[in-house]
Amino acid sequence: MQSNQKNIPTYHGTLRSHSINLPDSIYRCSGMVIFGRRIKSLVFSTDVAIIKNINADAVIAVYPFTPQPVISQAIISVSDAPVFVGVGGGLTGGERVIRLAQAAENYGAFGVVVNAPIKPDLIAEIKKKVEIPVVATIVSENQDIRARLDAGADILNVAASVKTPELVRKIRESFPDAAIIATGGPNEDTIAKTIEAGANCITYTPPSNGEIFAESMAKYRERFQNEKE
Repeated sequence: MQSNQKNIPTYHGTLRSHSINLPDSIYRCSGMVIFGRRIKSLVFSTDVAIIKNINADAVIAVYPFTPQPVISQAIISVSDAPVFVGVGGGLTGGERVIRLAQAAENYGAFGVVVNAPIKPDLIAEIKKKVEIPVVATIVSENQDIRARLDAGADILNVAASVKTPELVRKIRESFPDAAIIATGGPNEDTIAKTIEAGANCITYTPPSNGEIFAESMAKYRERFQNEKE
């Protein structure tokens, strides 16, 4: 009897074997297809070294500062995967957000991410100027999600900390056809719960550069200690 299990040829190499692999549970989600590419996982990072050495399907590059095109350009130029760029919508608003979205598209972004406080009418204005998806961040069920979708938001980015699975489930009940990206949390269990709640894609927060370096330094110290002995 022929096995249904697929034989997937794999190549790791030596120098590139020291990289970050996302939890396998992420790949149980349905994913979404954007410009012909299927995306299931996104890494939440602006660290170009992390972005260059992780196997995520895409990058979600948002940060707690005023968005700057030069940062978007740098990340897009380094990444091997599609990049979704933060363009503001909170402190940064109005016409500036629209210009940032246009700049991101011109640099090659796969989508633009707007902050939770953004007004729906501004989403509509962005949609008039760019073809790439507009991703609306949702942090609470008290936000007017319907208004954001009606204004043209293509994807919802749910980021509600430990309440993310609960919020995803409520959104899925009200909007069964909505495209949902959601934070997966710290481990396999929280990722599984978020997928079960109805998320199409999972955002993964990797360990920091410093944390990874600390592990390497500990191994080096142990190595030289053993050589001394």
